[in-house]
Amino acid sequence: MRILSLDIGDKTIGVAVSDELGLTAQGVEVIKRAGKARDFDRIAALVKNYDVSTILIGLPKNMNGTIGPRGELVQQFGAELASFRPDFKITFWDERLSTVAAEKSLISFDVSRKDRRKVIDKMAASFILQGYLDSLTKH
Repeated sequence: MRILSLDIGDKTIGVAVSDELGLTAQGVEVIKRAGKARDFDRIAALVKNYDVSTILIGLPKNMNGTIGPRGELVQQFGAELASFRPDFKITFWDERLSTVAAEKSLISFDVSRKDRRKVIDKMAASFILQGYLDSLTKH
């Protein structure tokens, strides 16, 4: 079973999925936000398509580890997704600096600013998921 990772933004949701062994993360797509019902339907379709056992949601924390307004919105999204689909196992993972890491990686590959905007959320979701997967193999 795979893990699906979400990087929740105001306009988009970056999506990544693990391989079947739970070792690597691959970016899947960027969902254009179209209302919670449509967003949830798309996520449900991805869960089914990739045979996902867990949804990992990146939780933006402040640098001191506290949860601010953005993190609260993401927690609310996760709670609403859980209400919409109680069969989904949802886990939150600290995503501090994942977007910054994705941006730096894209810049190092000389990706233009215009093209970075198209994939940054998907890549951030991959960074979030890879961090989670790496933490599992350390134990």
